[in-house]
Amino acid sequence: MKKINELISNMTKRDIGFRIDEVMTGHHEFEKNCGPKGRLFMEFRGQWGPDDLRNWINPASEVFFKQKLSGTVTVEGLCRDVPMTGELALNYFKDASIKYSFEFKARQKGYCYVGQKVNIKPWNLLFSHTTCFGRITEKKTGKLVSTSVVYFKLLSLPKFLASLKLV
Repeated sequence: MKKINELISNMTKRDIGFRIDEVMTGHHEFEKNCGPKGRLFMEFRGQWGPDDLRNWINPASEVFFKQKLSGTVTVEGLCRDVPMTGELALNYFKDASIKYSFEFKARQKGYCYVGQKVNIKPWNLLFSHTTCFGRITEKKTGKLVSTSVVYFKLLSLPKFLASLKLV
């Protein structure tokens, strides 16, 4: 109870936020003439969280359930552990989805990734909160490069929760 009172007291004195580390692992497939054929490894490791919880939980705020996302991405056949930056939007009330969007560079080109966990409903959380369908496009042209399915592995849940820290 002391920790909760301390947290509430701190929230009234200054902005308080959090950070959490998430790993999404799976596969991708290049479009024709964009890379090697077949299912290839893909993974992104990101840190996300709001800087100001009061604005983050306020439905009238521009940053309602949105936060910065940064980390690294590996797309077999394209890049390995390159920096990425973007945004994570928890669109629970808008369209029952979680949207990851970030940019990265590989082979002297800019790329955009947009992925979504869709159909977020109480009865399918084990699937909807763990499966993300995505697309990689060239930043300059918008050309589709690859489609992907990445997963939050439930075995990583303890590590995910342990990474939570207040900022």
